[in-house]
Amino acid sequence: MRDFFIRSLDLLIGLFVILAILGVLLAAFAATSGGMSGPNGAPVGGGPIAGLLVLVLGLLYVCFVAGFMYLGLGIYHNTRRTADAVERMAGK
Repeated sequence: MRDFFIRSLDLLIGLFVILAILGVLLAAFAATSGGMSGPNGAPVGGGPIAGLLVLVLGLLYVCFVAGFMYLGLGIYHNTRRTADAVERMAGK
């Protein structure tokens, strides 16, 4: 049952990464086309620089968050492999 949840978490992280990248692309397009509005409803100036900034910073954020999530899963898998190896060595 534990393995089911770990595999499900791995799939959910992958799904999160895909959705986050699509969200960053959509936000970058909105920033480029000037489709964003300020807090009082007034249009906020956009342009290619704003779109590029949103794209770069958003993708960096997604990389950091996804990297830390996958780092946590990697630590789990390495710990599990180490415990299995220790058990095999102790059985000899």
